[in-house]
Amino acid sequence: MKNATPAGENILYIVEAIHREKDIDREVLFQGIESALLVAARKKYAGHEGLEIRIDRQSGEVTAWENGVLLPHFDLGRIAAQTAKQVIIQKIREAESDVILKGYEDRAGQIITGNIHRFEGGALVVELGKAEGYMPKTEQIRGETYHIGDRIRAYVVEVKKAGAKVRIILSRAHPEFVRKMLELEVPEIAERLIEIKRLVREPGYRTKLAVACVDPRIDPVGACLGVRGSRIKHVIEELRGERVDIIPWDENPVTLVREALKPAQARDIVFDRAEMRCLVKVDEDQLSLAIGRRGQNVRLAARLARVDISILTEDLSTNEARLEYEADHVDVGLPPEDDLDDLESGEAEPRESASGQAAAGG
Repeated sequence: MKNATPAGENILYIVEAIHREKDIDREVLFQGIESALLVAARKKYAGHEGLEIRIDRQSGEVTAWENGVLLPHFDLGRIAAQTAKQVIIQKIREAESDVILKGYEDRAGQIITGNIHRFEGGALVVELGKAEGYMPKTEQIRGETYHIGDRIRAYVVEVKKAGAKVRIILSRAHPEFVRKMLELEVPEIAERLIEIKRLVREPGYRTKLAVACVDPRIDPVGACLGVRGSRIKHVIEELRGERVDIIPWDENPVTLVREALKPAQARDIVFDRAEMRCLVKVDEDQLSLAIGRRGQNVRLAARLARVDISILTEDLSTNEARLEYEADHVDVGLPPEDDLDDLESGEAEPRESASGQAAAGG
């Protein structure tokens, strides 16, 4: 190793310290410092277009060259040195962002754990080790409360470069958050033995999903529930009591609608393929179950089956059918805010208890 002057030793020390603290490649740092010094040098030595700056990787010594000729008395001066310092800081920030981007871009679409660091308006900033995640208000579950220092799990929606910073967008309201939680709790899903064919969600209130299995010996619904509901229980706890309905997948829209509407028992279903609509006839005592509070059950069933659903009842005294509710399968909205207060007040619709279906939540 070449003998280094105090100035050279200082550069080596800075490079090594930043490398260890920020995990930035040494060569990236050397090149950043060289670029910064070149910017400063060209400001001082105007007109010297052939100027080059080189840092010896062993000694840290800085030399200046012009058109291949060594400049023996190279002095940037105080102002130029300050300019170099500012550019070096900027280069370090850019390199640090690149390290964070490289470390987290492969985690998009996965669940990540962090600690709530601060609030920015209605958004949460989550500490993720060397990076920060950002959870907008729209990606939070309505009704959940958060405190600084709380440990939180979230789904990584997107990792992107925003200027000199890396933006990691997190969500707890995304439907994929439930899917990934199930993958963690149900090994058969992670191993692709069980497939979640469709999943729809109104975050904080209810999720419905249809599952299928490539192995006929495995009951996909039972596997997702676990012994005495042990597996789904952990998912529900993470979702703070959100209901989760799991039904067996079926290609037949009529069968799928019948299962998706449980715990209500449909007396008759007529499917119009041209209109992609199901007319579902239920008895009076099944009407509230079929529709659900504020239409939640039938609305999610329509989205899960991807058909419009009309709920009909029949007046036994007159034998006349009447339309009680229509659900459009493209409707993804939540109930009005004033109705949500009723949901949060503790008033629960009848407990679901149908074979082959998970009924959970508060």
